[in-house]
Parts: sequence; structure tokens; C-alpha cells
Amino acid sequence: MSKLNRRRWLESVGAAAIAGALPSPASSAQLKSPEGAGKMKLDLADFRPKSMLHVPETKVARSRYPVIDIHTHLSIRAKSVNGVGIGEKMEFLATPETLLPVMDRKNLRIMVNLTGGSGKGLEETIQRFQQPHPDRFLTFTEPAWDHSNQPAYPKFQADEIARAHRAGARGVKILKTLGLYLRENISEGRLVKIDDPRFDPMWDACGSLDMPVAIHVSDPEAFFLPTDNTNERFEELNNHPDWSFHGKDFPSNKELLEARNRVLAKHPKTQFIVLHVGNNAENLPYVSECMDRFPNMAVEIAARVGELGRQPRMSRKFFEKYQDRILFGTDAVPNGTDTPQQVFVDELYEIYYRFLETEDEYFDYAPAPVPPQGRWRIYGIGLPDSILKKVYYENAARILKLSM
Repeated sequence: MSKLNRRRWLESVGAAAIAGALPSPASSAQLKSPEGAGKMKLDLADFRPKSMLHVPETKVARSRYPVIDIHTHLSIRAKSVNGVGIGEKMEFLATPETLLPVMDRKNLRIMVNLTGGSGKGLEETIQRFQQPHPDRFLTFTEPAWDHSNQPAYPKFQADEIARAHRAGARGVKILKTLGLYLRENISEGRLVKIDDPRFDPMWDACGSLDMPVAIHVSDPEAFFLPTDNTNERFEELNNHPDWSFHGKDFPSNKELLEARNRVLAKHPKTQFIVLHVGNNAENLPYVSECMDRFPNMAVEIAARVGELGRQPRMSRKFFEKYQDRILFGTDAVPNGTDTPQQVFVDELYEIYYRFLETEDEYFDYAPAPVPPQGRWRIYGIGLPDSILKKVYYENAARILKLSM
């Protein structure tokens, strides 16, 4: 797999840290004013402001309670075609031996590897992580997208879910492959819709086997808008133009979310974990409306503390209202990928813990040097212990049928 293709595929896994994703700091020569001029010229990419606020800074090295990280990526499919992972061969991004010390330092009880693959690849993933450490690693399987254009696919995929369950998979992961990349002939033809009826047997199989579906169907609203001077994520999209879903034949953000909602409505006995705060963290009123409509919908917070933390009062109310249906996740990717902005570090977890446990003000939502998503900072929401326990581990343990 080329570096470009893997970077495109792993975009949904982002926000662990963005070190090196933007240009390096400007040299002193770049910052000098032209001779005789009163103004200094400075590229926005080189702007590194230091806050002058004198506010408390709390380092939360360990979470107050044990954590189940429902959203990590310890493996990926080794082959991809235009953003669609195909085949059963897996590439592993870490070993248990490298992860366990980090987990112990950060009070991480369990890491859930969502991209566990399918078939033989799934079996290898389970053998690598879950079998030797069943109390520390869990694995989700993925659909075999490369079979989706075959006539017998609906039954084939439902049967594959049952086989994955017997092999030890604890859930199913749906990448935004479905809706934004998967086409009728894998990479050609029209885009396959999220609520295409060929997937109904798969959703039903997940429900009958008590396998939750972790589903990611969209991206931040800004990714569907022109990359211009009004786009708050201009720098991010300008550095990664292939992340934009504006134009071409891509559905709108609203169309993707409504198609997902039709799936949730049609399969009420299937538990869905809608990733990244329901794929719409900028619009908590809409996510709340969906939570109220669909009792089988839970959400997790991976890669969205940058959005939640800049609306702390609304976020706090959201956590209070849906405290039994919000899970902890980070979208963490270990060192081992060739995508430089995907980094697995202690600091990532400390930021999440600080956001959830403290009322600190105006701090970075991702490790230095530059905020990856936009030029803002966040505020902690200081959840009480009763809600922290639920978000950190109780809700995930209930959905995954774990005893802790």
C-alpha cells in the first residue's frame, strides 16, 4: 500500500496527534520586517501564539477510574484501493508488549481494536492481541467490502459475521468506506448508499449475536464545504486536499447522516455505537435529537474533544443527559504507521482525562506543536465521579457484556 493511500485510509483514525503535519516554525529571517517597513510579514502556518492567560493547569497522568478505550486501531488491512480496504492480509501497528506499559501508566484496562479485519486476517489479529491478553484487548471485525458487488453478498456477509463471532470478534466496525468510498465495482461506478438493503442481513446478524456496530459514516461539516477563507479548518484541508468531500458526486453531510438514521430505525434490535459523537460533534442539538429518536444509539468521543471542549457548557449538559450512552474513545494509532501525524503518546490520554475530569480553561486539545483541526483551544467539563465511571468503563462494559 502506498503512503498516500494509507494516509487517505487512515484519515478516519486521526486526531491522536499531529506532530509534523504542518510546516515547520519560521526562521528568524522569515520573521524580519522588510527594511523600512512598519509591518512584519508572517505566514499563518508559522504563527505559534503563546497564551498570556494565567489559569490553572492540571496534569492528569492517570484517569480517576479504569478506562475502556472503545476506539483504537492496532491493525489495518494491508491492501487498499482508492480508500477501500480489501483482502484479508493485515498490517500490525504494535505488539502487546509495547502497548501494555502505556496502558498501565494511563490506567487503560482494555483497548478495543476496531479494525481487526476479516477472515484469516481477523484470526491473526485475535491471535496477536486478544488470545494472549483477553482481559486487555478486544477485537472488532470488518465487512468484506470486496465481495459487496456479488449477487450472494447479503447472505455471505451475514454468515461472515457469525463466523467472526465464533472466532472471538466482539463487534463490527463500519468505516466511512460505506457512503464515501465504496462504489458498485469497488472503486468505480456509483457510490453505494449506507442504507442499501443488501446490508440488512448483516445488521440483523449483529443484533441477533449481540455484536455492537461501531459506525463512522461522515466527517466534520467543514469537510463538505469549499476550502476557502471562510472554512475554519482551512489549514487542515489545505494540507490534505484529498480529505475534502466537497463537490464531485459525494453526498452531503446531511444525506449521509439521514441514511445512517434510516439504518438505525430499520434495525432497532441492533446496538449501534455512532463514532465521533454521532459524526456531528459540532451540532449537539442534532445528535441529541438522534439519541432521543433511537434508543439503540450510543456515541463515543474519539477525536472530538476539540469540538466538545470549545462548547463546554453545552457538552456538560449533553454528558449529563446521555450519561448512560456515552463511551470513552480516542482513535489512537500506535507508532508503527508510516503516516507521521498518527502518533500514540501518553499526552493524548492526558488531554482526554483533563477534559473530562477538570475545569481547566483554554488548553490544547491535541499534543503540540499545532492544533490539528483548527486554531482554537478547549475547556474542561469537570464531570462528577458518577458520570466519569460510566463514560470511562461502565457503559462500554455493559454494551460489550464484560464484568469489571
